[in-house]
Amino acid sequence: MHPINGGPVVLSGTAHVGLSEKICQYLGIAVGKAEVFKFSNDNTFVRILENVRARDVFVVQPTVEPVNDHIMEMLIMIDAAHRASAGRITAVVPYYSYARTDKKDQPRVPITGRLIADLLETAGADRFLTVDLHAGQVQGFFRVPVDELTAMPMLSKYFVEKELDAPVVVSPDFGSSKRARDFAHIMDAPVAMVEKRRTGNDDSVEIHNVIGDVNGRNAILIDDEIATGGTMMAAATGLRQNGAREVYVAAAHGVFPDNAAHNLAEMQEISEIVIADTVPLPPHKQHEKIKVLSIAPLIGEAIDRIHKGRSVGALFPN
Repeated sequence: MHPINGGPVVLSGTAHVGLSEKICQYLGIAVGKAEVFKFSNDNTFVRILENVRARDVFVVQPTVEPVNDHIMEMLIMIDAAHRASAGRITAVVPYYSYARTDKKDQPRVPITGRLIADLLETAGADRFLTVDLHAGQVQGFFRVPVDELTAMPMLSKYFVEKELDAPVVVSPDFGSSKRARDFAHIMDAPVAMVEKRRTGNDDSVEIHNVIGDVNGRNAILIDDEIATGGTMMAAATGLRQNGAREVYVAAAHGVFPDNAAHNLAEMQEISEIVIADTVPLPPHKQHEKIKVLSIAPLIGEAIDRIHKGRSVGALFPN
C-alpha cells in the first residue's frame, strides 16, 4: 500500500451501477471513469480512464448474477487499479456470494467463501467492505481489514415508523436467531423462531414448529438474504397457521433468482417484503409488495470514514 493523496475514487463494476451512483451522490463526487466490457471471445477488459496513482480507490461490485462473471470483473478491476499504483484499494462488495459455503459440511466439498477472499487479496485488495455477511466467521477468511456494515437498523427503523400493533420479530431458523434478537431489541418487541429442516441442496425446507407466541400478532420475518424464498414462504405459512395476524418479510439482500420475487410477493400470507438495494432489482422483478430501501448513504458514510481514518464501528453503537 502506497501513500494516499487526494480524495477517494469510487469505481463501479457493471453489477449495480445505480448503487454506485447513489454512493457517489452521497459523497458529492462523480463515479470514477472506467471502461469495462467483454471482447468477442468472452474475455473481460478493464481500463481505468483517470489517474489513480496514490489515490484511495474503492471498487464497488456486489457479486450478483451472473455471479462468476461479476467476481472475475471485480478481480480484474482491482488488478488494474493495483497496476496503476493506487495508494489503497478497498473492495466494496455489498452482497458477498459464496458466503454460505463457509465450512465443510459434507465430504469432499470446498470452502468457496475463503477462496473468493484469497482471490480478492491476490488481485490487490488492501481492505474489504461489505454488508450483512451470511455468517460472521467469513470475516476471518480475510487477512486484510474487514468492515461489515448492517442494514438491520435501517430495516428496523422502517418497521418502527409503521407503528405495527403487537409486533413480533421472527427468526426463520436457528442460524438467524441473534439477528432477530438484535432486530427485536431495536423495536422493543418479543422474539419467536421457526424450526425448519432443509431436505437437500435445492433450498427445499420443511417447517416443524413455531417457537414463541405469534397468535394475534404482526410477525416480521427477518433474515440476511432471500434467495428462492422457499424458507420465507414456508415460514409465513407456518406463522399464519399459528395465528399470526399479518406476516412481513425483511432482509438485507433480495437475491430473487428466476421468478422468486413474484412467487414470494404473490403469496396471500405475506403482506409486504422489505429489502435493501445491495442487489439490483430489475423492473421485471419489481412488485407493489416489495419495498426497497437504499443502503447507499450507509456505504457512502463508511467510505468517507475509511478514507479519513475515522471509525466505521462508531456507525453502530452498542
